[in-house]
Amino acid sequence: MLLDRAGRIKPCGGAVPPKLIEEFDIPDSLIVARAHSARMISPSSQEVDMPIEGGYVGMVDREHYDEWLRQRAAQSGAERVTGKFTGLDRDAEGTAVVCFNSGPEGRENRVKARCIVAANGANSAIAKSEVPGGDLGRHVLAYHEIVASPKADTAAAEGAADFDGTRCSIYYQGKVSPDFYAWVFPHGPATSVGVGSAERGFSLRKAVTSVRETAGLSDAELIRSEGAPIPLKPLPRWDNGIDLILAGDAAGAVAPASGEGIYYAMATGRCAADAAREFLATGKPRALRKARRRFMRAHGKVFWVLGIMQTFWYSSDKRRERFVNICRDPDVQYLTWQAYMHKKLVRARPLAHVRIFLKDMAHLLGLAPTH
Repeated sequence: MLLDRAGRIKPCGGAVPPKLIEEFDIPDSLIVARAHSARMISPSSQEVDMPIEGGYVGMVDREHYDEWLRQRAAQSGAERVTGKFTGLDRDAEGTAVVCFNSGPEGRENRVKARCIVAANGANSAIAKSEVPGGDLGRHVLAYHEIVASPKADTAAAEGAADFDGTRCSIYYQGKVSPDFYAWVFPHGPATSVGVGSAERGFSLRKAVTSVRETAGLSDAELIRSEGAPIPLKPLPRWDNGIDLILAGDAAGAVAPASGEGIYYAMATGRCAADAAREFLATGKPRALRKARRRFMRAHGKVFWVLGIMQTFWYSSDKRRERFVNICRDPDVQYLTWQAYMHKKLVRARPLAHVRIFLKDMAHLLGLAPTH
């Protein structure tokens, strides 16, 4: 059974790497745009363009992408049920009972389950109540506005002459995010303009308004606006030791620094499926622990490196200025895009790693110029 709410659209920038498209057989029809470069914007408004050699960043619209995934699940044998999860109960034998409301009258339903995969997002109530350490998650709050993209032939007249539908723009500026970043991600006919921050009291809406003004999108038609928390690191445990396992944002599987979650959500889904299949075949709950172990073995080093980056480089505008300047370096650009597209640290070109280390040290010690 696949339980989901009606009309739910996951708030998301929508970026996906080529590896996801290939690994999960995503059709071209769902890729609404391909970005071939990223523009990094520093606190002093210095701009650094990072072209993607031999690759791209795919963009999807979660409204259509997620529905396609649900349909594919149904084609693979899942029974789709529309409703709102209300809680987890257990019968006299200890078997899990999933409780949810459905229909216009909110009728209560109860369904027994031998195994549950909870992929119900950051701040998952079931993670907090059922999984040890499930209440330890830390989050960035994100908000974005989906606006109509400027048309190429009228962009200048609309005040968006600099808009490029094949480029992602990322703002590393304390005024638009004191501890994360803001973005402009083109999605073909629409564009996501958003920002994230964990600072209490910081106005995400005002920050997005500011970014829209800077990007020349103030007058662009607003299609919809959405907000959601983004996990900052994987939870220490993903299962309850009995019959439940977490996946996606519920497990905290979002890349630090970048906030990328679609690929990692799907990767955790696959890990959870493998672990659940082994659990159902053997009846041994310890099989459920293998999901997190397998995922972290594949992606833990990347998450560790990105976590260090976020902690250090996002902590002040002075450091953000130097971070953006580092992005001018061809070695940094090459290794960054290779890691993004293939979802692993690049072991080739060891001299490039040495050069980056020396340049990083120069920036950390204040010995490198910022422009």
